[in-house]
Amino acid sequence: MYFDTHVHLNSEQLYENHQAFIENAHNNQVEYMVVVGYDLASSKLAVELANQNPNIYCAIGFGPNDCLNTTQQDINELEQYMSDPNVVAVGEIGLDYYWDEVGKEKQQEIFQLQIDLAKKYDKPIVIHCRDAFEDTYQMLERNGHRGILHCYSGSVEMAKRFISLGYMISLAGPVTFKNAKVPKDVAEQIDLNSLLIETDCPYLTPHPFRGKLNEPANVVYIAQEIAKLKNMEIENVARMTTFNAKKIFGIK
Repeated sequence: MYFDTHVHLNSEQLYENHQAFIENAHNNQVEYMVVVGYDLASSKLAVELANQNPNIYCAIGFGPNDCLNTTQQDINELEQYMSDPNVVAVGEIGLDYYWDEVGKEKQQEIFQLQIDLAKKYDKPIVIHCRDAFEDTYQMLERNGHRGILHCYSGSVEMAKRFISLGYMISLAGPVTFKNAKVPKDVAEQIDLNSLLIETDCPYLTPHPFRGKLNEPANVVYIAQEIAKLKNMEIENVARMTTFNAKKIFGIK
């Protein structure tokens, strides 16, 4: 069985036909998934989807590209959902210096407020990090919490630093891309005990379906590539990454 740790069934591209995508995932042995929010509306929808479907959980939060006008009042509204048993993490949250719509100080402010929220309710954080690895690491080191580096795109060395703080590394579609040396190196060199798999659907569709809409069923191709790089059976990758996901999310 597989656990897709990061899906956006709450996105405009997938929500209308989300039941069909869930059914196709189940037909491909993808039995668990976490629907991830990135603003208030998508977080509410993530909670709704988790409450309507067995073995589907959710993470709620304000992403770095969606927090320009986020206030403490918005964080307070998000907090109303934190006690829901299907809310297993705060996310996706973090820093993204690739885009410049939201300034670094604002991103760091909202990131910190949500780390505080996660610590208050003892839930892991799901981190979006792009072109901001050192600042992200420094914030996580200061806070001493736990969580996941979602759709990890950094180096092996940086991954080891995050792991030393108690974080998991989640690999997505890019690990299957033919010329993607860095994520392949991470998959090959990082111990399976520290790895998770995800699709980040509808984005980052894995090879050989690049250019098409991504969906949770495709997480199997990510597991397949990791198994190939590690020279092990795909069943072992599926079993261990599912175990890791349940552990970090507190799912029994």
